Amino acid sequence: MTGVLPVALGKATKVMPQVVHSIKEYVCVMELHGKVEEGELKKAAMEFVGEIYQRPPVRSNVKRRVRKRTVHELEVLEVKDRFVLMRVSCDAGTYMRKLCHDIGLLLGVGAHMRELRRTRSGPFTEDMSITMQRLSEAVYMWKNEGKEEELFNLIYPAEALSCGLPIIVAKDTAVSALVHGAPLGAGGIVAHTKDLKQGGAAVVLTARGELVGTAMVLRTDMEKALSEKKPVAKMKEIVLERLLYPKTW
Repeated sequence: MTGVLPVALGKATKVMPQVVHSIKEYVCVMELHGKVEEGELKKAAMEFVGEIYQRPPVRSNVKRRVRKRTVHELEVLEVKDRFVLMRVSCDAGTYMRKLCHDIGLLLGVGAHMRELRRTRSGPFTEDMSITMQRLSEAVYMWKNEGKEEELFNLIYPAEALSCGLPIIVAKDTAVSALVHGAPLGAGGIVAHTKDLKQGGAAVVLTARGELVGTAMVLRTDMEKALSEKKPVAKMKEIVLERLLYPKTW
């Protein structure tokens, strides 16, 4: 497989699980084992949009138990003879080679995956990626010429990991307590996205857009949490330096 592979450095690695478990997009080439009409192929492919059940392939690094995944989009881009070019947007952990195999079974001719390219991983797209050659050249210039500008230009700030994820913006007066492990109450929240889910994860930012870390959402009813003085979120991973914001507690 080729394509997008996010790599985190330093404390940003603490937020990577959110990206690893985010939606992925692939472009793959599927080879059919027999002739099929294009209309029949597209109709069969659409049967796999939505919730599907998969058992990992024999050659995989996980236990072969049936698991549920969601295919958000599946588009047949091109058909040439028995080769099918498809674009698939799906949950993390969806096996594309198993998807191709199952489409072949439904068509009654069999199929397997020939090529695979990941074009999106969470907030990161192929257009945002860099080649190993370009990175190698930038590292060489930094180590041997003392020129760090090119290398810094290739590295995204940790805040880029928050794009597309549930977000809570904390008040400046609450930040110091958060980085010391305190829970976040409704009174310490400036704003939040509408996709917060109880028991789910969220990214916590300062009002200036700095990444504080990740948190588990405990409740989503802000008014009720405020009146009952109960925490809205509990910090899981902390990225922000503790001394950046003064203590107000």
